[in-house]
Amino acid sequence: MITGWFEFAGVFALFLATHYLPPRPGLRGACVAHLGERVYLAVYSLISLVLLGWLIVAAGRAPFIALWGYAPWQSWVPNLLMPPALLLAAFAIAAPNPFSFGGRRPRNFDSERPGIAGITRHPLLWAIALWAGAHLVPNGNLAHVLLFGFFLAMAFAGMAILDRRARRRMGASQWRDQARSTALIPFAAALRGDLRLRGFDALPTRLAAFAAAYLVLLSLHGPVLGVSPFPV
Repeated sequence: MITGWFEFAGVFALFLATHYLPPRPGLRGACVAHLGERVYLAVYSLISLVLLGWLIVAAGRAPFIALWGYAPWQSWVPNLLMPPALLLAAFAIAAPNPFSFGGRRPRNFDSERPGIAGITRHPLLWAIALWAGAHLVPNGNLAHVLLFGFFLAMAFAGMAILDRRARRRMGASQWRDQARSTALIPFAAALRGDLRLRGFDALPTRLAAFAAAYLVLLSLHGPVLGVSPFPV
């Protein structure tokens, strides 16, 4: 029992350290200088994915302490929320977005053609929030509540932090101009009449990436994690 908690806590600490230390300006600058921007980002992303996978496995091996019971309907929550989460992720990565992480900061962002940023300024963080929140429902044991609860809180806190940084970096005037066709909450710009569904780049490639990721997750979820994504 203690060994299981040690592994979970140790991997959790390692995951946090790898996300706190490398982005520090001095350390990141040194890594980029030695490896180059693309290699650094590729290595950093690979390490993050490996540690995330290990963290999920470690949560499954931690002692089971139930906080609420399981019912078959709970498994439909991730089944319903994972497709929009994967769509947001597929359209967020490397897309023009000066507001959040996961995209690229174009020199001149066109607020009339905002792409995925027109739906929400933080598409990748919303993808993480949907993934974490959806999996929190059918996993009512202590280790998984700590895991998914942390990612859910981190995603929402990250949105507020990145908005403040973007306002400070851009200045009030530029922020008003560039953020006018965006919103924090997905599709909230439509309620203001400011929704702009233009500027989506590489549309077929991103849809194909979404479909491939969804099929891979469905096919590997049971064999790798030992849990079927469908209610039983």
